[in-house]
Amino acid sequence: MTEIRSVCVVGAGAIGSLFAGHLGSVVDAKVLVRRKEHETVLNRDGLRVSGKSALQTSVQASTDPTKLGRVDLVIIATKASAVEEAAEQLTGHFPNAIVMTVQNGLGCEDVVARYGQWPIISSITFMSGTRHSDSHVEYELDTETWLGPWPAGSAHTGTANVVADLITRSGLKAKAFADVRPAQWSKLIFNSVVNSVGAVTNLPHLKAFAKRERISDLGNLVFEMMQEGKAVAEAQGIELYEDPWEMNVKAVSHGATGQDAYAHVFSMLSDVRARRATEIDWLTGAIVRQATALGVPVPIHEALFGLVKGLEHSWKEQKGHKVL
Repeated sequence: MTEIRSVCVVGAGAIGSLFAGHLGSVVDAKVLVRRKEHETVLNRDGLRVSGKSALQTSVQASTDPTKLGRVDLVIIATKASAVEEAAEQLTGHFPNAIVMTVQNGLGCEDVVARYGQWPIISSITFMSGTRHSDSHVEYELDTETWLGPWPAGSAHTGTANVVADLITRSGLKAKAFADVRPAQWSKLIFNSVVNSVGAVTNLPHLKAFAKRERISDLGNLVFEMMQEGKAVAEAQGIELYEDPWEMNVKAVSHGATGQDAYAHVFSMLSDVRARRATEIDWLTGAIVRQATALGVPVPIHEALFGLVKGLEHSWKEQKGHKVL
């Protein structure tokens, strides 16, 4: 494929809305949503992007993929736990499209591949935003989306370059890789650690995550857990694109000296606070499974994985019961 004229974004949360809102300024943008009222609002009002961008974009929205017509690129922007439902809904539709996954963690591409023969692009995004309503998203962190062909699929580097160029033309940032695994694993390790630590401590991403001056500093746990993840990547022959610890230090340095002006609330922390199922199986759980298969010890990952799964179990146990 040399040209993308129409894009369908599946899932219009913060990330999906940022993609749809920007891409709609350069190509025909469509959105596959779950709720009829969401469909109605988007078709009537379009998508407004504020913050780092100021856009008002018309989109075509539907709960039914058969009503969206031709699509050249599908971006699945749901949470990892909802990818199976999204892929199943796409079965038999958009046979000539490229499909791009944009979830945290590992394994979503395998899920998508069970439902169709699409060329698959793996992507990892660092941009973030706040979804204020069904038709308004605020663009907050304007960092890159890393993408490349899924190694087990039929997509190639040229396809990834075309997708990255389109995203860049829309006003977002993107970088294509011939082999996306070094970038994917860099963010996987980073996300596995900071999300699970945030989930069990109820802390957003504060400077404490990078402090290692005293034995009691939280940064020591974060650092050692990242070392475990790096060992798993090394055992697979993956040379990381960026060092996860440096990514962590760089992220928390956004705050003013001595303050925590930067305090990003991780998606997993939001889920824990709302007592929703988390993405722990796709993040920390994915590293634990890979480590087990390779015989690499990851005791901190195992502990954090078990603790977050325990939290999820506790919500089910407490539901309908009085907590003393």
